[in-house]
Amino acid sequence: MSSSLLKLIELAIAEDLDGGVDITSTATIPTDQVSVAQFVNRQPGVVAGTSVAIAVLNYLGISSISLLVADGSFVPAGTVILEAQGNTRALLLAERTALNFLTHLSGIATETRAWVEAIAGTSCQIRDTRKTTPGWRVLEKAAVRAGGGTNHRLSLSDAALIKDNHIVAAGGVLAAFELVRAQYPDKEIEVEVDNFEQLHEVLSAQPDLILLDNMSPELCKEAVAIVGGAVKLEASGGITLANAVKYAQSGVDFLAVGALTHSAKALDIGLDLKMGI
Repeated sequence: MSSSLLKLIELAIAEDLDGGVDITSTATIPTDQVSVAQFVNRQPGVVAGTSVAIAVLNYLGISSISLLVADGSFVPAGTVILEAQGNTRALLLAERTALNFLTHLSGIATETRAWVEAIAGTSCQIRDTRKTTPGWRVLEKAAVRAGGGTNHRLSLSDAALIKDNHIVAAGGVLAAFELVRAQYPDKEIEVEVDNFEQLHEVLSAQPDLILLDNMSPELCKEAVAIVGGAVKLEASGGITLANAVKYAQSGVDFLAVGALTHSAKALDIGLDLKMGI
């Protein structure tokens, strides 16, 4: 378990107990009672975050766990995703934290799969952004991959993305590009452009990627013709599931979709306790 994940789990459990105990379980369940907990999805979707749910269970002393569905699997409603056997109080203490991770990450994977299927048959890829929950970025980006999407940079230090505010601060799109290239010659550079004038200007500098910001599918198609394959193109802004295929058919290489992580609806998953083992 990574130190960052351990911190998230510790925080979640501490938040749940708030310095006390689970008074309901303490009052109703014998200290030595053992049972089986099954994590079951109530609606169809793509599973993600099983390793995190297992880490929560392990943190609370539960080691007898059977993973029945791998991340990235699409499952019908009523599927047992994983099963754990152990102390009943520990299982119920783990329940909400494990489900918070599992439902949210599976929701992201399910949302991503919908976008991937929407542009099936094109050469375009669905890609996430940095619009992630603080502290959850690695987990959420893994969920995007489980859904069939691809990841943009993980952090600001991974690669450069020159956006409109950088362009304003540097005095122009080409000036901003040249400043980044001079200081970080080995880093990938992506440049955001709002119009064809900027596109022509930065194209001569040969960036690794150009982001077409808030352009229609028709304008994206024109941009693809202008670039002629010399640089990869990414479309961003105004893209929905309904028009995603039009953007993908324009010939761009990526669709940047912040909604994968910032707006995905949690997948309905519950925990069913089984007694009499």
